[in-house]
Amino acid sequence: MTWHGEPLVGFDLETTGTEPLEARIVTAAVVEVRGGEVIRQRTWLADPGIRIPAQASAVHGISSERAAAEGRPAAEVAQEVAEVLGEYWARGVPVVAYNAPFDLTLLSAELRRHGLAPFAGIGPVIDPYTIDRAVDRYRRGKRTLEAVCAEYGVVLDSAHEAGADALAAVRVATAIADRHTSVAELTPARLHERQIQWYAEWAADFERFLRKKGNADAVVDAAWPVREPVASRP
Repeated sequence: MTWHGEPLVGFDLETTGTEPLEARIVTAAVVEVRGGEVIRQRTWLADPGIRIPAQASAVHGISSERAAAEGRPAAEVAQEVAEVLGEYWARGVPVVAYNAPFDLTLLSAELRRHGLAPFAGIGPVIDPYTIDRAVDRYRRGKRTLEAVCAEYGVVLDSAHEAGADALAAVRVATAIADRHTSVAELTPARLHERQIQWYAEWAADFERFLRKKGNADAVVDAAWPVREPVASRP
């Protein structure tokens, strides 16, 4: 049986912003899925410790007041989410995250911010955003989760709700595998390795594009599935 017939775990964060090394967790969801259906789901609401910008609240619907009143301390949430993901990885269950370098980088940054232990190990990760961009490179149109759901016939009822987005990411991943046997036939470990390569190739191409457009100093981070602060790199 190929990987997309086995249990998969969707992971998604809703946050205070769009820069993963700076933004904070507002909500999180980890959703275990088999055959496209939810087996188990955990969700968290965090108090990020900072004001949630109005534009972020407009996307996910969580206000600063609600997060402060109902949310748990961000450090507790970050630690629990990381522990849950780590338990799945320890069992060899792939974690599916749409645009994984955003969510996993942000979670890693939160662990560092609060002085918590880093991930013991990461992978396998399945990132439908990176895979779709590699296997259908020249398709026109957006690559948002909503757009890719539409492309692959996946229903997304509540976009930007962490649980719904996590489930949709899993269903998109399996739909891509159903359409592209070259993806389905890879083991999760091999698919993880290929995504590192695919993401690096995309980053190099995008960086060249930006520089040709006049941004001579453009740098596109090629790290997948987790970016690190520049200061900590060798």
